[in-house]
Amino acid sequence: MLNLAFQKLTGGVLCTYRGFGKPALIVNTASACGYTPQYAALQKLHETYSPRGLVVLGVPCNDFGEQEPGSPAEIGTFCSAHFGVTFPLSEKVSITATPRHAFYESVQQVAGEDALPRWNFHKYLIGRTGGLLGSWPSKVSPLSKEIADAIEAAL
Repeated sequence: MLNLAFQKLTGGVLCTYRGFGKPALIVNTASACGYTPQYAALQKLHETYSPRGLVVLGVPCNDFGEQEPGSPAEIGTFCSAHFGVTFPLSEKVSITATPRHAFYESVQQVAGEDALPRWNFHKYLIGRTGGLLGSWPSKVSPLSKEIADAIEAAL
C-alpha cells in the first residue's frame, strides 16, 4: 500500500491529509514545461471533485529537464497567478535522483520501474485505503474521460 508514503508526501503544512481515507490524484508538476497548462485542468478537477472528497495534490519536481527551478514561494505564486491554483502543492521532491522520495519509491515497489514518471505531469490515482488505482502519463489530460471515470469510481 502507498498509504505511508502518501503520508510522508503530505507531511508538514499538508498534515491535514495524514489520516488519508480520501482518494487522491497526485501529479508531479513543473512550471516551465510544455504540459504546464495542465495546471488549469487540475484546478478544474479540484473544484469539481474536492467537495466529494478527492484530494488533488501537485508535487513540484525539477528532475525532468530542470523545468521546476523555483522556490516553494515562487512555485506557489506562479501557479496561483497563472492558473488560479488553490489545490495543495507539496514541497519539491526528487523522483529520479537518489534518494528518491518515499512516495515514488513505493510506486516502484508496488507497480514496478515502468510505473515511475518519465516526465512532468504524470498522474496517479490513490484510493481511500492507499492502493494505486490508476496511472497516466503526461500526455493524458487530467480532464480525460479515463481519469474522470476512475475518479468517479474511487469516490
